[in-house]
This record gives sequence, C-alpha cells and structure tokens, in this order.
Amino acid sequence: MKIGTFLTALTAALLLGAAPLAAQDHAEPVTAAAPSSAQADAEHADEKYDIITPHITDGNHMEVPWILPPFFKEVTLPHWEPIHVGPLTIDLSPTKHVIFLMLGAVLLIAIMILVANAHVRATQAGQAPKGGTNAIEAMILYIRNEVILPNVGHHGEGFVPYLLTVFFFILTLNLLGLVPYGSTATGNISVTATLAVMTFITVEIAGIRANGWGYLNTIFYWNNELPLLMRPLMFLIMSPVEMIGKLTKPFALAIRLFANMTAGHIVVLAFMGLFFTFLLPIGIAPLAMAVAIMLLELFVAFLQAFIFTLLSSVFIGQIREAHH
Repeated sequence: MKIGTFLTALTAALLLGAAPLAAQDHAEPVTAAAPSSAQADAEHADEKYDIITPHITDGNHMEVPWILPPFFKEVTLPHWEPIHVGPLTIDLSPTKHVIFLMLGAVLLIAIMILVANAHVRATQAGQAPKGGTNAIEAMILYIRNEVILPNVGHHGEGFVPYLLTVFFFILTLNLLGLVPYGSTATGNISVTATLAVMTFITVEIAGIRANGWGYLNTIFYWNNELPLLMRPLMFLIMSPVEMIGKLTKPFALAIRLFANMTAGHIVVLAFMGLFFTFLLPIGIAPLAMAVAIMLLELFVAFLQAFIFTLLSSVFIGQIREAHH
C-alpha cells in the first residue's frame, strides 16, 4: 500500500471513528436553542465540553456503526442482578471494556488457529509460510528467542506460552482501540492491574520453584556476612524495603501500560475536537496532528506490548537467579 493511500485511509478512519464526537458538536445548537432554565443550560454546557471522558472510560453503553447519520448508534449493555457473597456484592454485568476483552480473546484465538493451520499446510507441502502467517511466525520467534529465553534464563521454555500469550493479548487489545468505534481495554487500570497481578503470581511461583526455601530470602533480609549484632537490626530495616520492592514491580507494569494507552487517545480526541470546532481550513492543522499522533499510537501499541513482555521476562529471570 502506498504511503499516500495509507494516510488517506487513516484520515478517513479518524473521521469515521470521531463521527459520534462530531454528532455531539453538531447536536449542541439544537439543544441550546430550546428554552431551559439556567441549571439546564449549565448541564448542557458541561455535556458540550465533556467529549473525551466518555471515549476513554468504561461504561454500560457502547457505540456501534450505523448506516444513517450520524453513522453510529448507542446501545445499552444488559444489566444483571449482582451476586451477594456474604457482605461482598459482585456485579458481573458486562461493560464496554469487558466486551472488547472478550472480542480481543476471540479474535486472537481465531487468528492463531488460522496461522497454525496455514503453517502446518505449508510445512507438509515443503514450503515456507507466506504472508500474514510468515509475519506472525517471525514475531513469535523474535519474542521467544530474543526477549523471553535470554531474560528468563536456563530452562525457561516453560514460560514461553504464558509470555507469548500476554504479548499478543495486549497487542490485540491495543490495536482494537485504534479502529473506528473501538475501545482500548488496556486503558482501564483494572485490566492492566489484573494482567500485572497475573505476572506477579507467575514471578513468585517461579521463585518458589527455583529457590525452594531460599525464596524466603527474597522477602526477609538476613545477611550472614554481617556481624551477628547487626543482622537483626538490618532484618527489621531491610525486610519492609524488600517487600515494597517486590510490590512495586506489578505496580509499575500496571501504571505504565494504563498511562501510555490512555494518554495517546486523549491527545487524539483533543485534536479531533479542535478539528470539528474550527472545521476547514483552520481545522487542517489539528487534523494533521491527529493523523501524526495516530501513527505514533500504532507504534506505541506494539511498543507497550513488547515492554510488558520484556519486563515480565526480566522479573521472572531475576527471581529464578536469586539463589545464585
């Protein structure tokens, strides 16, 4: 695809994805013209400028494509009765990000099954995989051989399936946020925190399996090389530090992914808001900036999936080598 064609398609995707945003702007004069009280006017004014938050936050509404102007339709997701477990109330009703989490999982499973079948057919025919199959195979081999195994260390093949799944799952969710009417589930701190907790549990289990009782040294500081009287004192001082250091790793994973995936979308939506405010010809400048940021967002989608996988591999490797 030529670069000009790609940029044109990207611009069209931006305008299509921002159709609800434009509809909000164009619908505003109609509501403002209707007679209302001062309080209602203030509420309408708040709605006019709150065009970013609904697009980056979770909720029980989502926008789907529609053939008639404004080319989108808002649907309300079903609400289920909460489950009560003792004093705890658990609401399992689906939200917008839950829908995109499930969509991402289904897409990823379908793509990987198709890639695996195509790879088997090419291998049986004595040929190398072609097209998308070849590209995904190259990504898998690079992440496995250059990122996971060198950082996890010896006998690290058992961690490859988990870390590859994390990489492609995060990448799929990031890319779903870039398509029109899409939503970035990795821009939800609950999602990134859950991914980080899963990695934290994997890291600690890897440490227990590799170190045995020596795993306790990663929590409780006891240095046999210190004078006997200094050991209890340093134990009391350094053990909380060791525990805080252990907890900061999943915290950094969650915040890094959440912040990077949220910040880019806010900037793009701000520029699109400026475009629909001023329109042409002044609006061409914010539109060009939005296209540029979207190209950067495409790179960030791959980069953040890569960084999450790389740091997870490093954390697993560090705790497995702690006894050496």
